[in-house]
Amino acid sequence: MDATRVESNKQKNKKLEGTVMSEYAIGRRQLLAGAGVTVVAAATAGCAQSATSGAGEGAWDHEADVVCIGSGAAAGTAAVIAAAEGAKVLVLEKMPITGGTTAKSGGVAWIFNHFILREQGIKDEKPDALKYAVRYGFPRHYDPASPTLGLDENRYKVIEAFYDHGSDAVDKLRDLGAVQFKQFRLFQLDRPAPDYADHLPENKVPTGRTLEPAVGSGSSAGGGSLATQLAAYLKKNDTPIMMDTRVTKIIRNAEGRVTGVEAEQAGKTIRVKANKGVIFGTGGYAHNVDLCKHHQPWIYGTCALPGSTGDFIPLAQAAGAQMGDLGLAWRSQVVLGEALANRGVGLGAFVLPGDSMILVNKYGKRVVNEKRDYNDRTQAHFPYDPSHEDYPNHLMFMLFDERSIDAFGGAFPFPAKKGEQPHLVEGATWDALFNKVGAQLAQWSSQTGGAKLAPEFAANAKETIARFNGYAKAGNDPEFNRGKYNYDKEWHLLFSARREGTTQPENPYPNPVMHPFADQGPYYCIVLGPGALDTAGGPQINENAQVLAADGKPIPGLYGAGNCIASPTGQAYLGAGGTIGPALAFGYIAARHAVNS
Repeated sequence: MDATRVESNKQKNKKLEGTVMSEYAIGRRQLLAGAGVTVVAAATAGCAQSATSGAGEGAWDHEADVVCIGSGAAAGTAAVIAAAEGAKVLVLEKMPITGGTTAKSGGVAWIFNHFILREQGIKDEKPDALKYAVRYGFPRHYDPASPTLGLDENRYKVIEAFYDHGSDAVDKLRDLGAVQFKQFRLFQLDRPAPDYADHLPENKVPTGRTLEPAVGSGSSAGGGSLATQLAAYLKKNDTPIMMDTRVTKIIRNAEGRVTGVEAEQAGKTIRVKANKGVIFGTGGYAHNVDLCKHHQPWIYGTCALPGSTGDFIPLAQAAGAQMGDLGLAWRSQVVLGEALANRGVGLGAFVLPGDSMILVNKYGKRVVNEKRDYNDRTQAHFPYDPSHEDYPNHLMFMLFDERSIDAFGGAFPFPAKKGEQPHLVEGATWDALFNKVGAQLAQWSSQTGGAKLAPEFAANAKETIARFNGYAKAGNDPEFNRGKYNYDKEWHLLFSARREGTTQPENPYPNPVMHPFADQGPYYCIVLGPGALDTAGGPQINENAQVLAADGKPIPGLYGAGNCIASPTGQAYLGAGGTIGPALAFGYIAARHAVNS
């Protein structure tokens, strides 16, 4: 769009009264502290209503070309791009702070074929990239001989759009100065990070696809930095953000086109007209217990901010939307005791620390590679045992010894000091520890479906530990390939950094992620349950980020991006930033289509 039009719309945006954006950013460390769900209210000015003609649809209180719902990576990107394209934009955020769960995240974005890869001459070719994404995200459908790799045409076009436009989104944000990205350096990792399935043969670029905002890189401010930079760009360009404004209805005209929304603000209903489109980027439903009970195998706790209640699902259904897979989520294990006390947890058990550490199920048996990424590892909780009418892995028991808690204390969920982890169980011997774990489970029985250790747990667990000790000494885990691939080793180095002052020696064994357990106690246990960063299910979109109706056709004027829609990448967390990358891409796609269609 030409500069005159952009400047004209900046002036129009100034006329949207009664709107302020929070002047402060809540840092990630603050959001992670404590229960993780308390939000300090930000003062917002009252919204002066300015009624306009609704062309037979009733009065409108506000009017814009594009109305963006939410203010995290998806909606924030959409708003920035739409404003840069010359549209008059209005952002509605139901929380008293901007940024959503993005502000609590690490702020990294996983992007195909981005500018740094291109500058380095690394070819992230589309055919191979899509094979990796589909093989990992839709394994039951994957067919490399199919033109759509086994997916239906729409889902194939959606994941293809992520490849085609993800790097464009990053380039545009850089060109605008809205967000500055540089080579991935998560928490001082000084080399490109491995993808979460770096070992799959389809993955021809197994490292280096993750970017992070330059401001806040290598610190706890990554996600807050990304969200804050997007909001700052909008403020600088006079794009209003209405806080404490919850959308309650999608408005359609007689022809079925979405023309605006109704929202609740300060106890009143306001109507906001959207001349070109309404873009939802409102997060998932991890804090909606009813939806989780209906659609998820189980979520005890979530890292999402409390605004993630799935508002878009019933709103879109009422507008005639087709639902995609509602059962998907970005998963992480959580400390069970913490999650039972408060569903909103500060941290998930993302990368499990320690080398003399294993996970066992209720029968005392290992069921997963403990160093696998959090999204895939958490799915090991869900298999059903038809012989016992039970979910044997519903809870898992993280067993470790004095070496691990001393060497890696402070790497969550290990405490730096034992008293800092109230859900740590300690025993002088394995039997003493297992008895205490059983007593702890009895206290939680009413909240876990009566979960308890099997009678053979102690005997099996001791055999499992002995077997693991042999694997550690040999450097090979024939059961679950722990430490075989780069992901395990690289992320272990990052998240199992040795504690300053530890008396434990470096691991002398061949595989750095495995060390035999000590012959003598004390021994420890932390009970883990399935949780989530947020859910990833909702209305189905097409390659233009348009929400589809039940007949498969787009609902004119309605768009979605981020965790509120059916995941474009299926069940796969492709690598660090696997949620924010698609959010940026489809926020960008939605904005461009809405403005230019």
